[in-house]
Amino acid sequence: MTTLLLRLGAPLQSWGTGSRFVRRNTDRAPSRSGVLGLLAAAKGLRRTDPLEELLGLRIGVRVDQVGSLERDFQTARTRDGKNAMPLSYRFYLADAVFAVAIEGDEALLVGLRDALRAPVFPLYLGRRSCPPAGKLLHDLADGTVAERLAGTPWMASPWVQERHRHADVTLDTVVDCTEDEPGVELVQDEPISFDPRHRRYGWRSVRHRPVTIANPAYKPALPDPASDPHCPMAAFEGLA
Repeated sequence: MTTLLLRLGAPLQSWGTGSRFVRRNTDRAPSRSGVLGLLAAAKGLRRTDPLEELLGLRIGVRVDQVGSLERDFQTARTRDGKNAMPLSYRFYLADAVFAVAIEGDEALLVGLRDALRAPVFPLYLGRRSCPPAGKLLHDLADGTVAERLAGTPWMASPWVQERHRHADVTLDTVVDCTEDEPGVELVQDEPISFDPRHRRYGWRSVRHRPVTIANPAYKPALPDPASDPHCPMAAFEGLA
């Protein structure tokens, strides 16, 4: 199989699957609807266009940098300025980084790769106020979602890698799966329609699995000079 690999990193991201009314939450990892929406925007699909071409893609996410949960308060007024809208609570992930593997037909993925290089519509990570930062498109290569997430180097920020004082790091992954696999979790983020007049989302099965990869910034601790058995004067013993 062929897999397209993305790096989703930005000062702010927001991936809400259960947001309603004045409280707009975010999940701790990119949603399937959010990733497919990103690809649809790159291809130039409008919200009312069918999504069948993208629904066959298999997606997996690796949490490379957890980030922190931030809350924002927003309010607005009507156009005539007479009435104020209710205060809303919006949640974001700050300084998070994710590796996203997208598996599917090679011809389709090549087209998506080219679209991400020159997107038709602006790209954002969950909300319009969250544009991606840094290199978004990583590569297109052979392998399954699980193989790419297990074999791709750690994509966290350099300062995060340097603070991790171990040779390896264990990261959580969230991968599409079938209903009969053990440890399945159901999530309602399968987009059926992005049409603002009647948005619809179905259920999908996912599984969480840890993967362990190398820390590229790891530096072994230097030996304690006080415990060094080498004595530079030993060669002169007995010469006096």
